[in-house]
Amino acid sequence: MALIVARLDRDRIADLDRLFDADAGCAWCRCVAWWVPSWDGWGERSAEQNRDLRGELSARGEYDGYLAYQDDEPVGWCQVGPRDRLVKLARQFELDPDPAAWAVTCFAVNPERRRAGVARALLAAVLEDLPARGAERVEAYPRRGATEVGELWNGPEALYLEHGFEVLRDVPPRVVLSRRIESGRTM
Repeated sequence: MALIVARLDRDRIADLDRLFDADAGCAWCRCVAWWVPSWDGWGERSAEQNRDLRGELSARGEYDGYLAYQDDEPVGWCQVGPRDRLVKLARQFELDPDPAAWAVTCFAVNPERRRAGVARALLAAVLEDLPARGAERVEAYPRRGATEVGELWNGPEALYLEHGFEVLRDVPPRVVLSRRIESGRTM
């Protein structure tokens, strides 16, 4: 059956929690890594602290991504939103403020659905939706040469290149990729 991709909203928070709890590789993180001020102490944070932060984001209306569903079950997640809201990300990659830039920062896919096109479907849906959200450019920050699941939380570089992203800057071990979005359609 086909995948359906939907923006996260308050009615889908429980679905996001179900995906995280399904051991999609982010049960501990809850996809809040870029929301904390720095990497200092990141590894010492508890799952409860990260769950609480995810709850705080939802409570203030930060619905920062898209969910993929198959048969009404959440099977994948892509975190994406305005780039400048993530101060740690901008600082780490030395990015100048750009209110029109959006960032694809994380993917999580249910282990039973990996290598089945879920991340590809999510990214395609994101790129299709971003013009309506006012994005003029979208960036991604994959780890160069990553092959292990634990290294692919930002998505594989090849996936972005397949979708027209270009290298903006090398920041070993990562790369900053960028793609322009114009005239209500992706370019």
